Amino acid sequence: MNQINYQKELEKILNGLQMLDGSEAPPTLFLHSCCAPCSSYCLEYLCKYFSITVFYYNPNISASQEYLKRVEEQKRLISAYNQEQKGYPISIVEGDYEPACFFEMAKGYEECPEGGERCFKCFDLRLRRTVEEAKRGKYDYFATTLTISPLKNAAKINEIGQQLSKEYGVNWLPSDFKKKNGYKRSIELSAEYDLYRQDYCGCAFSKVEREKSRQ
Repeated sequence: MNQINYQKELEKILNGLQMLDGSEAPPTLFLHSCCAPCSSYCLEYLCKYFSITVFYYNPNISASQEYLKRVEEQKRLISAYNQEQKGYPISIVEGDYEPACFFEMAKGYEECPEGGERCFKCFDLRLRRTVEEAKRGKYDYFATTLTISPLKNAAKINEIGQQLSKEYGVNWLPSDFKKKNGYKRSIELSAEYDLYRQDYCGCAFSKVEREKSRQ
């Protein structure tokens, strides 16, 4: 079975949209973001086509100080982009910080390696809350920045997004943002805006794995 090229699927949708010209209101996109560095390229790329609301919902981030540092960086980046008028104005909604939900979800999956079933359940947890809020806000599309990471399973993320789209009746915006040098561009933008980066997703389990790999 041929693998779906989600970057091409995204390009098909974008080709059918009007780029920024002010002649009509753009479609609305409710974009889940895991962090500022990952969102940097996604926002730069998409803000010429959509009126974007970033949804910062990441209960997987176990340490409260880490969470606060990451969300402030997200807000700082959005403010900078808006000042520079990279595209349509970008807004942000900060979801509830509820790590207990993540740990409840992870019960029985504590020993799963990173990139396995625990991560898939985490994707579903965050994207389900995203689509719920997108439906409530009557957004045209919902999506996530998670596919920019070379460590994340883009096919699985898109599979979950498509299933949630069917359940909730909100259009899923397919993506594989790492392609077309997207990940490389996110590194460049992170350096340009001096963004705080970490080498683990934020959860306690991935942090332990990173520490073991360093040792």
